[in-house]
Amino acid sequence: MNHLPLLPILVPLLAASLALFFEHRRFGMLPQRIVAWSSMAVMLAAAVLLASNASGGEIAVYLLGDWPSRLGIVLMADRLSALMLLVGLLLAVACLLHACAGWDRRAPHFHAFFQFQMMGLNGAFLTGDVFNLFVFFEVLLISSYGLMLSGGRAERLRAGLHYVAFNIAASTLFLIALGLLYGLLGTLNMAELAVRVAQAPAQDLALVQAAAGLLLVVFCAKAALLPLYLWLPQTYTHAPAAVAALFAVMTKVGLYAVLRVCTLVFGAAGPLDGFAWPALLALGAATLVMASLGVLAVERLRALAAYAVLASAATLFIAFALARADTIAAGLYYLAHSTFAGAALFLLADLIRRRRGRAGDRKDRIVALPDRLVPGVLFMLMAVSLIGLPPLSGFVGKLLLLAAVPAGVHTAWVWLLVLGSSLMMLVAMARAGTRLFWRVEPWPDASPEQLADFTPADALPSTPRRPLETAATVLLVGYGVAMVLAAAPLLDYTSATAAQLLAPEDYVRQVREAAPVLRAP
Repeated sequence: MNHLPLLPILVPLLAASLALFFEHRRFGMLPQRIVAWSSMAVMLAAAVLLASNASGGEIAVYLLGDWPSRLGIVLMADRLSALMLLVGLLLAVACLLHACAGWDRRAPHFHAFFQFQMMGLNGAFLTGDVFNLFVFFEVLLISSYGLMLSGGRAERLRAGLHYVAFNIAASTLFLIALGLLYGLLGTLNMAELAVRVAQAPAQDLALVQAAAGLLLVVFCAKAALLPLYLWLPQTYTHAPAAVAALFAVMTKVGLYAVLRVCTLVFGAAGPLDGFAWPALLALGAATLVMASLGVLAVERLRALAAYAVLASAATLFIAFALARADTIAAGLYYLAHSTFAGAALFLLADLIRRRRGRAGDRKDRIVALPDRLVPGVLFMLMAVSLIGLPPLSGFVGKLLLLAAVPAGVHTAWVWLLVLGSSLMMLVAMARAGTRLFWRVEPWPDASPEQLADFTPADALPSTPRRPLETAATVLLVGYGVAMVLAAAPLLDYTSATAAQLLAPEDYVRQVREAAPVLRAP
């Protein structure tokens, strides 16, 4: 049996245990950082190998405990799992680099929480069982509570407690949905569920659809779909920079779960095939409108980044809910782009905040920004990418999505929404850039409060320059540039992934036929 799918889960679990052992003051931070980077290197190597194997169409199936798939826990790695795993790990490299600039010293148990977070993320992408999807969701959520609340005061604690309460309620609903599904169908293995949903008696279909609806409500809550988005802006705005950047992939976990379950469990031309897509399409459109208004309304750069993450999730709901191979392929490319670009904006907001003294990252505070060349160039590149202007990856993703929209009733309003949201993002980014980088004198009609906030550049408190923080931001921007340079192979991969998702029969067959290595004589 190939043990490779187990490594991205087992390695961070062991690394978290070692990080806890080395937390004593006599060891200092170096051993914890060595453990963290060693773990990251092994996980990245495993992810690259899994992606390489999956690119040929192979679906790796791992039977934990050597139990048959219908009875035990199954891990699987297909094209979609490998892609999500690689995106999450590449993002984590930049976040860990930023944290190692010094923030990890101020956050109790940071490296242990970070490794457990990676274990939960990797497990959610690799599991072939809906109950274990719940388990890995809880692992990554509990870790995110620790990361969010570490060293927090006042606003961060308030936002963190709201985040915890919301996710506990969602987890409770998740368990109820799982209980209904298991009571009706007798299994929670995704491949088995696909077969049993297709064979369900007509009198049970309404209950199965209700249980499926509850399950999708939970996934949409994780992905911050309207009206379940209220937790995201405040949580992401007040989280530490490295943590907020890592959280950029959290909404994508919910989107991954929606895509996986709707195409596999409730797809395959069964009686519930496509039952949720119309509702998700409408809610995705409404969420995109709300997020576009949000980027115009906020006054903090970190809040703008939070609404940009929300807008990207809404765009992905539209792409996936159209349920066509070419829109899903474009959406998967856009998913990777938006994860890196949104995370980069959180890191850049932190760089700007520390340079502007008490004005922080607020756009309504009039402060001359010292040493603005590097942050200004990075902001320009991120703005171009998030808006969707050529030649960066945001343009490629949105162009492919618009080109793939089917002719008919959807075409006009999808184009209007996507292009309208890009226009609003353009206005928001232009205004933020003008206020943060160009405006160095108070407005003629500035209020006394704004005038009191005006600080000449030479009077700003000096802050230590941390090259690792800048390097982490540059790395995330570099991912976007690399996605443009390697657009052709990436799009080939996402197109093959979309085709595999919309024809799940091979997945079901390979998982169900996976045989234990050791059989009783």
